[in-house]
Amino acid sequence: MPRSFAPLRGRATAEPVELLTPRLRLDALTPGDAAALFAYRGDPQVARYQGWQPAALDEAADWIEALALEPAPGHWWQRAIRLRESGALIGDLGLGLPADDKTGVELGITIAPAWQGQGYAGEALRAALDWAFARGANRATASVDPRNTASVALLCSLGMRQEAHFRESCWLRGEWADDLVFALLAREWRADTDPAARTR
Repeated sequence: MPRSFAPLRGRATAEPVELLTPRLRLDALTPGDAAALFAYRGDPQVARYQGWQPAALDEAADWIEALALEPAPGHWWQRAIRLRESGALIGDLGLGLPADDKTGVELGITIAPAWQGQGYAGEALRAALDWAFARGANRATASVDPRNTASVALLCSLGMRQEAHFRESCWLRGEWADDLVFALLAREWRADTDPAARTR
């Protein structure tokens, strides 16, 4: 359950950032993505552990319209997750950039049910971590409901460690929910992904 960052109103005019992986392209969400995004974000099973669920297609479209193309401190910066070859939207990934901590980033990800269990979430998050740490972030965090065991396993597979367990700290879907916080440092990521770093 990600922390609260405000959406940045108005789309930036600069060239959007595009991240590429072997199977995916992470780029800006566009108005044409509204129907696909609403289809998975509006699914109760997908939204079960998330703080936002669009109630109608117009709400999904308005949310996309409010997103910024460029990252800005104090806001969520959202990326579409697309299949690299076809361009089909299969999910979205958010990076929360705290206004008072320029070296930190929070991660959040949503994958459409039809594309879950195929390694796409991990592939997208690795690209996001590479990007964030290359830009100078020192620390990445992620917040997750402990009942969301698939997401917990995903974060552990990325080398993130659990740093906190806040009990009944979030009011979600009409009930109190626990919140696990996972974290990873840039130097840990580099040591894990750079073979040369392991010998130093």
